[in-house]
Amino acid sequence: MTETYQQYVEYLQKIADVNYSSAVLQWDQEVNMPPKGAHFRSRQLATLAAYAHELITDSKYGNLLESLRSSATGLGPKECANVLESYRIYAQQKKYSTAFVTELNLCVSASFHAWQQARTKKDYSIFMPHLQKLIDLKRKEADLLGYEQHPYDAHLNLYETGLKTSFVDKLFEGVRNKLVPYITQLLRKQQPEDNFLFKFYDKDKQWNFGLYLLRQLNFDFDAGRQDISAHPFTTNFSADDVRVTTRISENDLFEMIGSCIHECGHALYEQGLPSDDYGLPSGEYLSLSIHESQSRLWENHVGRSRAFWNHNYGYLQQQFPSQLGNISAEQFYKAINRIKPSFIRTNADELTYHLHVLIRFEIEKEILAGKLDAKALPEVWNAKYKEYLGIDVPSADKGVLQDVHWSHGSFGYFPTYSMGSFYASQFFHFASKENPDLMHHIENGNMMPLLLWLRQNIHQYGRTLLSDELCKNITGEVLNFDYYFNYIKTKYDELYA
Repeated sequence: MTETYQQYVEYLQKIADVNYSSAVLQWDQEVNMPPKGAHFRSRQLATLAAYAHELITDSKYGNLLESLRSSATGLGPKECANVLESYRIYAQQKKYSTAFVTELNLCVSASFHAWQQARTKKDYSIFMPHLQKLIDLKRKEADLLGYEQHPYDAHLNLYETGLKTSFVDKLFEGVRNKLVPYITQLLRKQQPEDNFLFKFYDKDKQWNFGLYLLRQLNFDFDAGRQDISAHPFTTNFSADDVRVTTRISENDLFEMIGSCIHECGHALYEQGLPSDDYGLPSGEYLSLSIHESQSRLWENHVGRSRAFWNHNYGYLQQQFPSQLGNISAEQFYKAINRIKPSFIRTNADELTYHLHVLIRFEIEKEILAGKLDAKALPEVWNAKYKEYLGIDVPSADKGVLQDVHWSHGSFGYFPTYSMGSFYASQFFHFASKENPDLMHHIENGNMMPLLLWLRQNIHQYGRTLLSDELCKNITGEVLNFDYYFNYIKTKYDELYA
């Protein structure tokens, strides 16, 4: 390692210290912070964001990167990849002023707290003016970053380097042309009984079962913890400190189970990143769609599989004998995979889930193109839910207020959820091909073979590749919707017989 590269490493680790300190405050904001703390927390987060921005756009840091780019002598492939990725981020961040970063973070903090109040009171008008201000800033941000085709491209690129609106449009053509008709076909069939999932299930017993599942999936509690939050999420402050949260409803058993497995998938990715590369691109996740591929793979290909519940259902039945005593493992398996149009994205089945994402994608495109403002969102939202899912949204908390993302200013995030599911199917297909006994291991409660495959093929690379490159390395081609469609058609043709 050259002396110049060592200076680069130390500088990036300093930036990471600031960003992860901010992440601790954000985690506390959603898990522990009392309501009166909101004002000063907004100030603290804005100050740290501005300081991190000053560090990452400092001209001395830029000169250091230029020096490393012009002379890569003594650097290996990983070090060169780190430098190139850092320079890309540096050039991107130079487009922002410190004043804009501060204004945006203050707006996000105020917007988040307004969203919390609006959601509790089911009153969109509380959130609307804050969201409109955020929309105005995000449109300005698209202009600052620049784009070739659509202003939405600038925001997609923040979560998935190089991603274009046109590519996402093509993916969702598969959703419209193949998945929507297939869902319609399945909904005409007799649906499995699932009322037993919505009986009363004690919160503490659910919590303990969730911890049992996390341990079985090899979540390292010496390097992480689980808490409760309004919206389940995963955050990390290093590979050795990864936090997950879950949400528990005492009248919806699988809400907790699904969120535990889903967030554990995210956490396993973070815990599997190279801790020696703290602060460097090679020690960070590749992209949001790849991150989501890990959570959806564990949640759906494992957590909604017959093999998984052949192993775990007996123990779950013991915890809730009055609710599940007369329900077989097969009945439970069919119930948790039932196709049912619903209001809430995070509670959706693995097929209609993508219609929820499609709706948000279409709305976000219109917002960033300047064709849709905050005032019109509830009406547009409700109309699209009627069009795609055939349901009437009863209240704002089950509609336009259900997601935290817009209050964070996270426009361009939602498409990565569906992309993550599509990647998960493609990856799981090849993991099963390389290890024909994979489902047998899962049925025996042994998740380690799958985790080791993910560690070797995905986790170890951090962000030294693009998502397309990683996918080609593993599967021989870029993201292909057909892997997902073939997976769900095989599963649901058999399930619905």
